[in-house]
Amino acid sequence: MPQLPSGVRDLVLLLARVVVGVVFIAHGLQKFLQWGIDGTAASFAGMGIPLPTVSAWATALIETVGGAALLAGLALPLVGVLLAATMVGALLLVHLGNGLFASGGGYEYVLVLAVASLALGFSGGTLTLDRALSGSRREEPATV
Repeated sequence: MPQLPSGVRDLVLLLARVVVGVVFIAHGLQKFLQWGIDGTAASFAGMGIPLPTVSAWATALIETVGGAALLAGLALPLVGVLLAATMVGALLLVHLGNGLFASGGGYEYVLVLAVASLALGFSGGTLTLDRALSGSRREEPATV
């Protein structure tokens, strides 16, 4: 199968990081600004999430700061894992019992965000702040 030129690949990965990053930022800021941490913690408590206040702070911070870092391409593997872990927590603690479809409170949305976070965290392209800070100009080709 023909490979895309690296510039096209990197632009597509940048677009994906921007879109997924903005979604996480929006959800994190919603917990801070719309619901407030107290409201988020109360909601988490009602869903049976352990340590709801700590969980509310951790989730809001990881989504907001992690989303911004994903968007910028900063600390990508770490950010990808943290965002994915947060979404897996939501999947297991809240959504799993509701089936697949998000329309019924299911886990499809958080599952897609978890997997997208991992994929982008470990293959986010060369148009990243990580790359700029390292001084490296080209991504090493993957070996199989």
